Amino acid sequence: MSKMKKKAAAKPVKKKQAPKKDVQKAVPVLTAKYFIEKLKAQQSAEELKKIQRYFKSGEGEYGEGDQFIGVRMGQVFTLAKEFIEMPITEIEKLLESPIHEARAGAVSIMDKASRNKKLADSRRKEFYELYMKRHDRINNWDLVDLGCLYMTGSYLFDKPRNILYKLARSKNLWERRTAILSTCYFIRQKDVADTFRIAEILVNDKHDLIHKATGWMLRFAGDKDRGQLLGFLDRHAATMPRTLLRYSIEKFDKKKREHYMNMKKTTLSLSCRE
Repeated sequence: MSKMKKKAAAKPVKKKQAPKKDVQKAVPVLTAKYFIEKLKAQQSAEELKKIQRYFKSGEGEYGEGDQFIGVRMGQVFTLAKEFIEMPITEIEKLLESPIHEARAGAVSIMDKASRNKKLADSRRKEFYELYMKRHDRINNWDLVDLGCLYMTGSYLFDKPRNILYKLARSKNLWERRTAILSTCYFIRQKDVADTFRIAEILVNDKHDLIHKATGWMLRFAGDKDRGQLLGFLDRHAATMPRTLLRYSIEKFDKKKREHYMNMKKTTLSLSCRE
């Protein structure tokens, strides 16, 4: 055998390696069912006791019948970030859940996505329309606040706002709260006109949760236009609910606060003499 042949024979035969398989990252299952499964994995009996003390869901209270499973809202919001691309049909399924934390998750997904300035107009419209269509599932103050402080207002900012005036006159407490809190986004853009107009509608509302929300927005609007707030108070301070008044004047100096509170006291004193 020649030297060349011996060298060739000595070389080990290389085995053909199987082609590498593409390693695919696990795609999250963006369904309402999976969201609720992950939610339930974080429930706590101790947290449930805290929540039940915090939210009024007993008989005759504003959140009567609302069901909680005991998940901290911080955990709900963190989970919502993982599901931010959830299809709108699945978000609606979350809203249909009897579990409060699941509905909070649905609204949180829409809120977090709406904060992205690059969000497609079609997606933003889907969120707004779903929130309004399924307002029957928005049945506590935290859900309203999550949905309105950014999402509804940002959608309506460059559109007709007639819907807010309709909601302000609704018999439904949560729709009225939606009306005033949706103006928060407008205020951020230094557009306060609708806040004061809707506050005029709600100034004599009977519910404490409307007093707080309206006073909150008046105070915020007053940061942008103190003159309009003072004019509103000059017209209504004497007769508006005390909670609404206190929230509205919270940032005033002591002398100014006492001025408006005394208007209220004077009216109460006169009414007692009649």
